[in-house]
Parts: sequence; C-alpha cells; structure tokens
Amino acid sequence: MKDFVAIDFETANGKRSSICSVVKNGEIVDSFYSLVKPTPNYYAWFCQEVHGLGYCDTDDADFFPDVWTKLQEKVHTYFPYIEDGEVPFVAHNAHFDEGCLRSVFAAYEIAYPCYEFRDTLYASRQHFGNSLENHQLHTVSAACGYDLTNHHHALADAEACAWIAREIL
Repeated sequence: MKDFVAIDFETANGKRSSICSVVKNGEIVDSFYSLVKPTPNYYAWFCQEVHGLGYCDTDDADFFPDVWTKLQEKVHTYFPYIEDGEVPFVAHNAHFDEGCLRSVFAAYEIAYPCYEFRDTLYASRQHFGNSLENHQLHTVSAACGYDLTNHHHALADAEACAWIAREIL
C-alpha cells in the first residue's frame, strides 16, 4: 500500500481532537496537526492524564467541521484525482479512530462518506504474532525501527502509524 493518510485522534472526554499525517508512496510528504474544540467542551481528568491537553489548549481552537475542511484541502493537494473517502486512512487500533470520526460527524450532523480504514494494530498481530510482548503503538513502532518519543501526541502517533504501515502493510 503506497497512498494513505495516517490519522490519530486524542479525546477530551469521548469527543475529539484531530490529527493526521499525509503519506504518499511510502514516505511522509506532509503533516497536519490541529487542536479541535471538543463537542461537548469539557475534559475528563483521565484523558488529560494521557495526552496533557486541557481547556487552555483548545479554547481558541476551531470546531471540527473547519478543521476537517482544512485537512481535506491538504489531502487533495497530494491526491487531486480522488474523491472524498477514496484514500484509505491508516490508524493503530482503527476501530477507535473510525469510531471517533463517525461520532464527530454525527455530532455535527455531517454525512459520513464511509471512509476505508486499515489497522496497523491488526496488521501487527498478523505480522509479528507472539514475537512481541504486546502490540501497543510504541512497541510495534520500535519493532519496525521507529523511535516514538512523544507517545499520545497525535502527530507523533500518526507518524509512527505511517511508519508501521509502510513497513508491514
């Protein structure tokens, strides 16, 4: 698989902050990172413990529809020949990230275009089997030769996911 968008979401409370890294021909060609004002706008302490984001980080952030429009414009820069939803997304534990995306589309009453997701967690289990102690993002990225130094920062996680996808998908 050569053309894909690696994506990762961090959540404030069950709603979303957004990130992705755009990958073409197996190389990261560009990155996009944006904080998103959560809907609803509150933070659960356990989410803050994971990623360190809070009100002060997202008070001036755009709402999801504006961020998603900017992301789609960037994706179309690299994939001008595709329609929305035709370039697959890659995520580690894609079930979570696809659920985030579906939920935020629903929250804003935006029609969901049925994006295709590929899962590096699933691929890792198939590729490495029991040879790894676990299949967490930082473990798999290390096994693929990538040093994930800022785990749970959405851009760092998306870039690690892109690296894993390039290596094993």
